[in-house]
Amino acid sequence: MSSLDWIRLFISSRAGRAIEHQTSLLSGSNSPDYSIHDPTRLFIIQLGVIMLMTQLMSILLGRIGQPRVIAEVLGGIILGPTGMGRIPGFTEHIFPEQSRPFLSLVANIGLILFLFLVGLEIDVGVIKRNARTSVTISAGGMLLPFGIGCAVAIPIYNNFIDPDAASFGHFLLFVGVAFSITAFPVLCRILVALELLDTTVGIVVLSAGIGNDVVGWTLLALTVALVNASTGLSALYVLLYAMGWSLFILYPAKQAMAWLARWTGSAESGPSPLFMTTTVLLIFGSAFFTDIIGVHAIFGGFLAGLAIPHEGGLAIALTEKLEDMVSIIFLPLYFTLSGLSTDLRLLNDGTTWGYTILICVTAYIGKFVGGTLAAKLTGFTTRESATIGTLMSCKGLVELIVLNVGLSAGILSTRVFSMFVLEALVLTFATTPATLWLYPVKYRARANTVGGIFDRRNDSESSQNSDASDEILGLTGKRKFLFVFDRFESLPGAMMLSRLLQVVAPSLPETEPPKIDTRSSLGSSKISPASVTNEEPLTMPCGVTIDALRLFELTERTSAIMRSSEIGQIITRDPLLTVFRTFAEMEGIPVTSALSIISHESFSTSVVDHSTENGDEMIVVSWTPSTTQATTNAQSPAQTIHNPFDGLFRTNGGVEATSSGSHSQFFRQLFAKSSVDVALFMDCGSGGPSSGGVQHLFVPFFGGPDDRLALSFVIQLCKHPLVSATVVRIHKAESVGINTTAPELTCPTTAEQPEDIAAIKANNMSIPSTNGELPDTVYAAADTQTRIASDALDDIMWTRCSSELGSRNINFEMAEASD
Repeated sequence: MSSLDWIRLFISSRAGRAIEHQTSLLSGSNSPDYSIHDPTRLFIIQLGVIMLMTQLMSILLGRIGQPRVIAEVLGGIILGPTGMGRIPGFTEHIFPEQSRPFLSLVANIGLILFLFLVGLEIDVGVIKRNARTSVTISAGGMLLPFGIGCAVAIPIYNNFIDPDAASFGHFLLFVGVAFSITAFPVLCRILVALELLDTTVGIVVLSAGIGNDVVGWTLLALTVALVNASTGLSALYVLLYAMGWSLFILYPAKQAMAWLARWTGSAESGPSPLFMTTTVLLIFGSAFFTDIIGVHAIFGGFLAGLAIPHEGGLAIALTEKLEDMVSIIFLPLYFTLSGLSTDLRLLNDGTTWGYTILICVTAYIGKFVGGTLAAKLTGFTTRESATIGTLMSCKGLVELIVLNVGLSAGILSTRVFSMFVLEALVLTFATTPATLWLYPVKYRARANTVGGIFDRRNDSESSQNSDASDEILGLTGKRKFLFVFDRFESLPGAMMLSRLLQVVAPSLPETEPPKIDTRSSLGSSKISPASVTNEEPLTMPCGVTIDALRLFELTERTSAIMRSSEIGQIITRDPLLTVFRTFAEMEGIPVTSALSIISHESFSTSVVDHSTENGDEMIVVSWTPSTTQATTNAQSPAQTIHNPFDGLFRTNGGVEATSSGSHSQFFRQLFAKSSVDVALFMDCGSGGPSSGGVQHLFVPFFGGPDDRLALSFVIQLCKHPLVSATVVRIHKAESVGINTTAPELTCPTTAEQPEDIAAIKANNMSIPSTNGELPDTVYAAADTQTRIASDALDDIMWTRCSSELGSRNINFEMAEASD
């Protein structure tokens, strides 16, 4: 036969085998059946089952504030022999023994990537900023648990470990590492869930957790090296190789990656394809080297994460590209494999349960006592110290990784492995409720307010520096504004409004800003109209200062947590704040900027707290309508949420709505919670006034605290030469026979708001109702006395403004309307 005939025969035989092994459901094959030639179908089935179980457990446990890792571990245990493995045929068809190597391969690839992300999370600068405290707490949280773990290891080894399978020294060292390690990734997510990242306790725990994590992985690498080495000399060589490779990664490789980031522009514009390719090669190359020298491959992935520079937010951008795939697919696979190796049915006698309880109690005591004493020595209060000790006792996935390494190395038996898995679950599960009990919100010290005095307003001085009647009517004007930026679309409106607020005028005497008693955000006027007697000319400030607050949403993603730890760098390079600061400098407007990274549900609380701490007199938020395409899409989740702003700001006959209901919730909560005035700026995209034109404002004045504030604010804006206004006071025509007596308060509310009802009856305040899923702001019916007082204030303000300001660029008119 010729060479061409041999080639044809080879191709035909390969095709024949491929066709032979390629079966389908129509040909009668059973899809879950495992085939070494075609494992894809079974792998997809396994992946779907694992992801569904993890998501279901995550939803259930998330309702009680538990981190996702608990759901992943419990999901794996339920799918293992402890739970669904008892169903006849389940394990044989869904997780057959022959398919485990494929699952293990994918899971270990994901584990290497996860350890790379853990290395990316570690910022040495965080430790340096709190060096003494973090090192002390980290050492205290490791030394005592390590000693207790070694003591507990002695009876466990004598009762449950075969001396021929594992040496006593290796087991002792391994249990000590398992007792002393803290789950840094899980700890970060607990701090996020409990909103502790910006507290003194959270910052110190984060710093100590980083040091604990680095030392813990180093001890694990040492343990694995000793187990894999045949002799003491071999172990020494393994340790020297590991140290040499670590130094190579931390210095030459890190410098090379920093140079590559600058050369490719990755530090400024995100990781380029070349940088990503080099990073992936570094991850798996480092994992390969540490594996062949006798240290586990995950240690190499961890070292690769330490080699990535953090400048310019590069580490955050790199994490964003990898974290979802790792957390959604790879990690659940790993924990399912761990669950398949966990058999809680082996905990079937009193001795086993006694030692399991002993492990749980001693592991918690070691971490709690060590962390608490170390924190107390560094100057924390007893409550804060106990909270730090509790948080440091969190185990989670890091200990489970350590346990799986020990199981695969033969150090742990299946029974002891199950005992330690239960201990890791119990301690991680208890961390959140114990922290909430020890450290409730009222005791928390925010890092940016500790030691500061934030009583920015002096009531006695304010009353001396401001005319009493102007203060009551809200005509003293505003000097300090808080502009809130939660998205880039809010920038144009803020720039326009800040330009109109700033007026070139003779310098005013330095005085404290007057205290405004008329508060539109609560709809109340606390002083009766009888005290308004002074008729001096209106005086309003010309120069204002602006406080810019940038809001970022904090999620449980690793990148979001990393962003919160690098807030000092972000505030200087955030494009939105940079543009606004540059614009303010060009216009000569004094601006201070701040940045807050919190959960979306806490946006309003953060804004209110910031305004109170900085003495702001008005909060300004910008509302930008969405495009028609975005709002008319039937698949948009915003359409399923009640959004009352759509009825107020609808344009084009209702075709174009505003933004989503979740975004409107932030504004509505801000109106309900704020103790200072709140202004919502509707940006229709018209731009600011032209060089020769005038911006004309129309103000319908119906009366009430909100309208009085709006009129006062328009008067302040009209001090700008390019702003004019027309103010129309609208009176409602009363028909004969209508009962003018206001009814009693009939506002939708809940039993949890008695203080709000009392305030409304006294001051005609606006309150949050429980209309649907989102809190609403509505007015209650006022009694006769409150209505007369409010009408009197309206009359006095209208008389003064129309008589003294009517000759300026403000036109005052009267109109009458009926129902």
